[in-house]
Amino acid sequence: MIMANPEFPKIRACLFDMDGLLIDTEDIYTKCNNVILHEHGKPSLPWKIKAQLQGRPGPDAAEIFHAWAQLPIARSTFTAKQAKLQAQFFPTTQPLPGVPLLLKTLKNSNTHLALATSSHAINYRLKSTHLPHLFSAFPPSRRVLGDDSRIPKGRGKPAPDIYLLALECINKELRAKGEPIVYPEECLVFEDSVPGVEAGRRAGMRVVWCPHPMLLKEYLGREREVLAGVANGTDREVDDALHEAGMHGTGTKGRTNGYHSRMDDGWAEMVTTLEGFDYGRYGIQI
Repeated sequence: MIMANPEFPKIRACLFDMDGLLIDTEDIYTKCNNVILHEHGKPSLPWKIKAQLQGRPGPDAAEIFHAWAQLPIARSTFTAKQAKLQAQFFPTTQPLPGVPLLLKTLKNSNTHLALATSSHAINYRLKSTHLPHLFSAFPPSRRVLGDDSRIPKGRGKPAPDIYLLALECINKELRAKGEPIVYPEECLVFEDSVPGVEAGRRAGMRVVWCPHPMLLKEYLGREREVLAGVANGTDREVDDALHEAGMHGTGTKGRTNGYHSRMDDGWAEMVTTLEGFDYGRYGIQI
């Protein structure tokens, strides 16, 4: 076990993406899309395109998908077919390796947990209802979904808003109890998507990137860019959303909780599985 980096504060809260991180929905999404693509003589969805869809809000992902697919049917027809297939397959989702133990261990360590997923409420229910023990780790008050009205339009991942809102859900409860709030640099974001990593970085939080093997293949040689949150060519200054949310804390080495695209700065790390997670590395006592 690697000891906690003394340059960073101990992690007090863990914020989780869902699709492809907690549960095996990414391959189901691909399966549903491919059924429709093949019906119209189109090739299977390549990971080069799928990588751009992951983690993004539905409308944003739809624009990218349809620009590539060029299907000879109306979008409303595609959406209806897609929804029917997803309603069939989403209730078969299962936790990814290491996830149940990770959530149980973090909960028992008194680490604050919250969910931050781009999935809308309907799909969230399809994916989670049959897994009550898994999702009980996230009380309803600490679940932020993609269609949450508190997220401004156009501010889905890779914008930081969803993670800042998830943290605020935790802090609202802590304030009510008179307990110290959690600052962004005390948060660890778990993500599988590239836009999600950027969202966590822009929120001023530490990030664990656990990508699908095929996504990792697409970004082979660019892992450092992903971890820095600049793999999509973004290079933003301190994000206004942080100030609007009242997150003005100072991070490690005087770093303000804004967005900095420095390579190898230790704010993000990659793992290939959530099995055998190294809690001590983040100062989490189990």
